[in-house]
Amino acid sequence: MEIVGAVLERTGAPAPFATSRPLRLTTLELDPPGPGELLVRIEAAGLCHSDLSVVDGNRPRPVPMLLGHEAAGVVEETGRDVVDVRPGDRVVMTFLPRCGACPECATDGRLPCRTGSAANAAGTLVGGARRLHRDGVPVHHHLGVSAFATHAVVSRTSVVPVDDDVPPDVAALLGCAVLTGGGAVLNAGRPRPGEPVLVVGLGGVGMAALLVARALGHEVIGVDAVEDKLATARALGASAVHTPASLTESGTRAPVVVEAAGSARAFETAFAATAPGGTTVTVGLPGPDARSSVSPLTLTAEARTVVGSYLGSAVPARDIPRYVQFWRDGVLPLERLVSAHVALDDLCSAMDRLATGAELRQLVRPNEGTPR
Repeated sequence: MEIVGAVLERTGAPAPFATSRPLRLTTLELDPPGPGELLVRIEAAGLCHSDLSVVDGNRPRPVPMLLGHEAAGVVEETGRDVVDVRPGDRVVMTFLPRCGACPECATDGRLPCRTGSAANAAGTLVGGARRLHRDGVPVHHHLGVSAFATHAVVSRTSVVPVDDDVPPDVAALLGCAVLTGGGAVLNAGRPRPGEPVLVVGLGGVGMAALLVARALGHEVIGVDAVEDKLATARALGASAVHTPASLTESGTRAPVVVEAAGSARAFETAFAATAPGGTTVTVGLPGPDARSSVSPLTLTAEARTVVGSYLGSAVPARDIPRYVQFWRDGVLPLERLVSAHVALDDLCSAMDRLATGAELRQLVRPNEGTPR
């Protein structure tokens, strides 16, 4: 079938992307789903720094590549061997497939799936296939999803079904922002009852960490250099907010600190704000050359722990239903993370806005008003 999607033609294009135009809206051919795969009509897809880091070259990926990794949609067709998902089901798409058979999948979410990670790096689906083509030439998949398009073929291991009462915008956020930010608290930080949580970096992932910590009953302190985000954090339930400078001046520390900004300086800020005996959880993805300086003596003398958490150390099939229940209970208002809706043909400008730090989550609805 023919679809319309936003293809990244080259990485490392200079900003502003609205001028350099590294993403091109184009018509592609999409193969039918193979064994263990699904054809999904995309309802909503979020823009994340993981997309931006591929565009600006910080996360090298093969091109041409159809971007988009945080999404929700409706199943239109199932391939052979898919027995537990049916056409008409709404699914959340997650950016790390889990094969369920490798040693890493036996770590309860602590380590990324070996098979899924290899497929993501190669730009294929889990089985090694590329279902996308343009003029007969294969186009790479982005993290097994490629959601900046009207439709996608994905592995069954990349989706979690949700009920119809979960709106597309909420369902899309569950696939990355909430799994990553929420999981940093729920699975990696694991604050004890009554312990405050401090979040450094209040983008979509950091705000999701804030909301999940609040849903779990914890006091939350928010830290960001953008004043507007501090106001939003207050509105979402933060008991205190700081810029990095005012955090240092205040001497505020917490037993669980989540770094969600993806920069070396943010990691150092988070580490400095971690209380003795506490845990620093880092989920941000800085450039591969980024380096931070920490004191090994502090780790020993203050009995500290530093934890890296990829995808929030999540097992999506286990964690997403829990977040859905929080949303149903009214304690996880994920709709408030959506800062804008953008058109599929405006993604370059949307990437520029994302790079400024001014947006939480911009969402695309590819089947609403998509140019053809």
